Amino acid sequence: QVQLVESGGGLVQAGGSLRLSCAASGRIFSINAMEWYRQAPGKQRELVARSTNDGTTNYADSVKGRFTIARDNAKNTAYLKMSSLKHEGRADYYCRLSVRNEILAATYTDYWGQGTQVTVSS
Repeated sequence: QVQLVESGGGLVQAGGSLRLSCAASGRIFSINAMEWYRQAPGKQRELVARSTNDGTTNYADSVKGRFTIARDNAKNTAYLKMSSLKHEGRADYYCRLSVRNEILAATYTDYWGQGTQVTVSS
């Protein structure tokens, strides 16, 4: 019903910046939470940043002051601007969106993106 397409990952040197995008399409009436997660090899997936429709944003302590989550509700798109990236090797970044599929829907459904890889080199 809803497809998420992520983009913007790649190879960057420590100290550099990247901006990830997560574009949603399909049966979307509204989106509440937009979240970014990351998962390093052999580690659990962790929440990095969250944005809700009321304007609230939250960040993991490890990225506060360096990452910024943004959203464009008209385009059903979430962004993650990552600055001052640390040499932490490779991680896959995933977006998750809580979508209300239609105006009469009583609940939100969570959808995941396919992931985009970010590698930070020294």
